[in-house]
Amino acid sequence: MRIVVQEPPFDFGAEAEAFASGRHDMGAVVTFTGVVRDFGNGGLDAMEIEHYPGMTQKALEGIAAEAVSRWSLGDVLVIHRYGRMEPGEKIMMVATAAPHRKDAFEAAEYLMDYLKSRAPFWKKEHAATGETNWVAAKDEDEDALKRW
Repeated sequence: MRIVVQEPPFDFGAEAEAFASGRHDMGAVVTFTGVVRDFGNGGLDAMEIEHYPGMTQKALEGIAAEAVSRWSLGDVLVIHRYGRMEPGEKIMMVATAAPHRKDAFEAAEYLMDYLKSRAPFWKKEHAATGETNWVAAKDEDEDALKRW
């Protein structure tokens, strides 16, 4: 299990290849990456993500450990960035390896849902107009947790 909280960009292809490489005992590797998206018509200049380093690392490790305890996984990778990012930049990556695809997919979805709603990150959107807004929690993100 590898959990990384970092400011610089990561190379998704290199991370996915390194994670999947040599997995002769695993029948499935699932990856997901979250990307900063513009909320329409070039209105987003940047997103800024803040965190408390020790608290965030511990929370992500706990979420990943819970996934490992629920599903038959061979490995888990979580990379989450902080700092200022522009539209199109990668925010985070989740990868799961399992003997069977069902466990790999379900664990990846679980990780994504819990990272979105329970990981201690605070997001601020910087609009092209100069306006800045904190991103509020969304009901649909909370609703996604109910299935777990």
